Amino acid sequence: MNEPFAQNQIYHIFNRGCNKQNIFFSERNYLYLLRKIKESYREYGVGNLAYCLMPNHYHFLLRQETERPLSDWLQRLFNGYVQALNKELDRSGTLFQGRPKHVLIETDEQLVHVVRYIHINPVKAGLAGQPEDWRYSNYLEWIEARSGTLVDREFIGSYFAAVADYREFVSSYLEENFGESKYRELYLDV
Repeated sequence: MNEPFAQNQIYHIFNRGCNKQNIFFSERNYLYLLRKIKESYREYGVGNLAYCLMPNHYHFLLRQETERPLSDWLQRLFNGYVQALNKELDRSGTLFQGRPKHVLIETDEQLVHVVRYIHINPVKAGLAGQPEDWRYSNYLEWIEARSGTLVDREFIGSYFAAVADYREFVSSYLEENFGESKYRELYLDV
């Protein structure tokens, strides 16, 4: 997990709250971070492929599109988020459990499984009955049920010919009861 970020590589990036505590305390917090992502990811050469914001952690699947390391964007994004949250809640101190973790995605097989894992996270955590019930991920964009901008439709089309194919891929995982231990090293154990 300590390899440097490299151009044209895809990474699963994740972190959680210190002591597994919440990092989002209201809908306003989720929306603030999403707005900051939209305002800055292109400037930093970040390809936003998949994301899910959870109460006590987050997941991103990002492609570094320039030589500028993803860590520059992540640092700016989350330093700003923590400052705004601390001001709003009149709090101080650490919010996250260290620096974000990252795993280089090395195969197409890993890539599609990580996307599915990211989108299924709210269901696995018992926060939603289906992935489409969770507003703070881009699953709805992947299945074309919402017209958000934090999605790469060309990327999706290169792995899934139709929306129904991705829905079925996710559905099969739900039916297997989250069983793919083969990919555990790619995930955050919350």
